[in-house]
Amino acid sequence: MITEIAPAPERVAAEPARPGRRRRAWDEVPRWQIYVPLTVYLLFTLIPFYWILLFALRPAGSTSLVPWPMTFEHFEKVWTERSFGTYFTNSVYVGLATLVLTTVVALAGGYALARFDFRLKRGFMLALLCSQFVPGALLLVPLFQIFAKLSMINSLGSVIIAETVFQLPLSMILISGFIRNVPYSLEEAAWVDGCNRFTAFRIVVLPLLRPGLIAVGSFAFVHAWNHFLFALMFLSDQSKQTIPVGLNTLMSADSVDLGALAAGGIVAAVPVVIVFAFIQKWLITGFSAGAVKG
Repeated sequence: MITEIAPAPERVAAEPARPGRRRRAWDEVPRWQIYVPLTVYLLFTLIPFYWILLFALRPAGSTSLVPWPMTFEHFEKVWTERSFGTYFTNSVYVGLATLVLTTVVALAGGYALARFDFRLKRGFMLALLCSQFVPGALLLVPLFQIFAKLSMINSLGSVIIAETVFQLPLSMILISGFIRNVPYSLEEAAWVDGCNRFTAFRIVVLPLLRPGLIAVGSFAFVHAWNHFLFALMFLSDQSKQTIPVGLNTLMSADSVDLGALAAGGIVAAVPVVIVFAFIQKWLITGFSAGAVKG
């Protein structure tokens, strides 16, 4: 039996802090105790990126610690000779399709979890959480058999479906938590004005879910962009492979082209960095709000 969850009673506002609150000893931390660990962490993080940039921009055979004279031969090599243009296009297609499917399905499932009560709801939520402990490698055999019967092997659709299924549990949990933070009275007011449930959700609730949808969608896109295992197992044609598999082709048992590998790594990383630079504000808000209630 499915019943609608009644709106929670309004909480009493917390009493404001007194202006004469006693300052504690750890409230006044010396600046060097903050800046020194942050500087060490920053160096630890940026040095590997500089090393990759160095190998990608300096000429082959050079041992200089400064990328000068600067060359883009490695980028030209991976983009043309190594078919990274095709890999990039396939990765964009897989990432965007996974983003759309994951967001739409998780939005419907998250709304049901947030606004309705039904039998075995707690068990279903527990199953969603437990599914996050299952590694993707365990899903390869059953997924491969299913896609083989559906004649979807060596198709980008198989990777898109696999990535969507893998991302749905966490996405539904996050979106359901975010919907719970939207006051139920807003939907009730829309119903009084003559809207049905879907119209009220589209007009009133959906615009308020933008940070949560951006967080879930970006997480699904980045995971599909970087995931190596599903693309390796389900795609055998070189024209269908994605960037992670393309990077793997730059390494052989006999030698590794470090310049081309570094250039390919930058090609794979730059789009994700650009996306996160534009959405970081909504990303932090969405993940924090979606994880408060569950």
